Amino acid sequence: MNRFRVPVPDGEAFRGDLTTARDALAACRGYLGGEIGRNVDDPELWVLSTRWENVGSYRRALSSYDVKLHAVATLSRAIEEPSAYESAEPGADLNIADVRSLG
Repeated sequence: MNRFRVPVPDGEAFRGDLTTARDALAACRGYLGGEIGRNVDDPELWVLSTRWENVGSYRRALSSYDVKLHAVATLSRAIEEPSAYESAEPGADLNIADVRSLG
């Protein structure tokens, strides 16, 4: 989930940039789907929501050459906040805060 604040006059151009970024991500292994949205109450607020097989697939996608070339400039405009969420539906196993690597 990436949110962006974009002045209304720049909205159409930004939608094109966000579509290009989503398409680059969509070509990566582990991508399950994604949507572009704009807030109905605040038209300067945009969102790119993507779904992935797992967080590793998402993070590897951000390192791919095509994503760096076609998406990183747009994604770097995101509001600085955590962007990776997990499903918290009833019965889902939730992530456990723990050391992720040794050494």
